[in-house]
Amino acid sequence: MLMQCMNYPWGKSGQNSLSARLCAGTPNPDFAIEDEKEYAEMWMGDYPVLPAKVLETGEELHKVIDKRREELLGKDCAEKFGGVLPFLPKILSIQKALPLQIHPNKELAARLHASDPSNFTDPNHKPEIAVALGDFEVFAGWKPLPDIRFLFGTLPPLKKFLPNQDSQHIDDGSVREICRRMLEANEESVRDTQDALARMSREDFGQQAYFKDLLPRLQEQYSNDDAGTLVALLLMNFLSLSAHDALYVPADAPHAYLSGDIVECMARSNNVLNTGFCPRADRDSIPIFTAALTFASHSSDDLLLPSQKCEYGSRGKTREWKPPLSEFAVMRTRLGLGEEEVTREVAGPSVLWAVEGAGTLRAEGREWAVKEGYVFFVGCGVEVGLKAQGERGLDIYRAYAE
Repeated sequence: MLMQCMNYPWGKSGQNSLSARLCAGTPNPDFAIEDEKEYAEMWMGDYPVLPAKVLETGEELHKVIDKRREELLGKDCAEKFGGVLPFLPKILSIQKALPLQIHPNKELAARLHASDPSNFTDPNHKPEIAVALGDFEVFAGWKPLPDIRFLFGTLPPLKKFLPNQDSQHIDDGSVREICRRMLEANEESVRDTQDALARMSREDFGQQAYFKDLLPRLQEQYSNDDAGTLVALLLMNFLSLSAHDALYVPADAPHAYLSGDIVECMARSNNVLNTGFCPRADRDSIPIFTAALTFASHSSDDLLLPSQKCEYGSRGKTREWKPPLSEFAVMRTRLGLGEEEVTREVAGPSVLWAVEGAGTLRAEGREWAVKEGYVFFVGCGVEVGLKAQGERGLDIYRAYAE
């Protein structure tokens, strides 16, 4: 299939962007990497905002699926998910923090879509996973309550955000209110708070001294009057992941990816509420954002999604990440030179792409070359054979539903 990239200011520039390099991997006369341009996301689904296209014909994937729903999706998936691909996989290349955001749950998404369809383009929720392709930094979920209590009980500049002066009894309701007060604070108050915290010593932050390293970095990216910096550094977990680590972000969970290249896969939606790390004019309703927040995650361990052996791989070369939802899972097949894997039929649609190496793909009596950036749609019930060629082997990811 043919891909395109989204260009957002937080993306990496030119050849530094993995999403751009992979997008250029498939022969595409309409896509050329420009050195000074930011390339943030390569989309690989049927979502109409930026749909994949069939390489040979240029036809958009959602139009192909619409003509052959039962054949390509499978009868059960077509009925279960409304005749569309139920997931949206992407490659993200992150140079600076994405907006502080949540993706609304189904009930809220339906209300927002009904009232403002131009900004909330579907009525679906958007839980997602992120799989690191290298070093990956991210703010996600809430810190353990004892860590939040320590900061707000120890650091005088934070007292003004407490709903009462009792920092030792901060609970989830208190965290919601603190978050709201920070986001609604005027620019002068946010700036004064950040300046006061910047003057404090590393020892004042105890085991959360990374605050001192990240504060100037975020201020350089978004100035010292962006309240997202306070929410992320004082209330949220900061995780530094390595290649093939993954995390699961449920609907209504706050997150802001900070740096790295990742595979991101989500339920089929483009809905988002942004409240920080972006210009004030681009921020959504703070009351809606804070009212929707979930508090299911209160440590980094709550967010991590370990991989497991994939039952579809017949030769033990495939693992997968399975989030607690029905819309998708993501496989990874890693092959060394000359190695092969056969994945048996999946009772639903798949999107398969190569992030490294070269080889061949066999299906339904045909064989295709596979290189970095090549993306394939795999219909329901199709067995797939993969073989690596070349010293770099072959690294394949595959999002699927069943």
